[in-house]
Amino acid sequence: MDQTSAVAKLGALAQENRIAIFGLLVEAGRTGLPAGAIGERLGLADSTLSFHLAQLKQAGLVACRREGRSLIYAADLPAMNELVGFLTENCCAPTRCTAPRPGIQAQESLHAMGARARRS
Repeated sequence: MDQTSAVAKLGALAQENRIAIFGLLVEAGRTGLPAGAIGERLGLADSTLSFHLAQLKQAGLVACRREGRSLIYAADLPAMNELVGFLTENCCAPTRCTAPRPGIQAQESLHAMGARARRS
């Protein structure tokens, strides 16, 4: 992934509604969700939802397919993994990763997260 693509993806996520939509789609997995269900769960009007989905789609983070009369949106998980890998590729040398500060429990280190993203 190049820096321009990473900036576009991060820019698309840098908005409260869009990151909520993306999180919901990541939870839904490859099956995705119909646009109406996304709007309903997040309390977004159709026009607002369409705008945000278009931004995520343009950035390459969301894919859309038609099933009958419904549009089904799904997170592009390989694109997400590529972005995570890009963000962590320079910080994941074993000597650069640091242990969490006392009192803060991390589920996994950046090193492990980056390694997993690169394997995907």
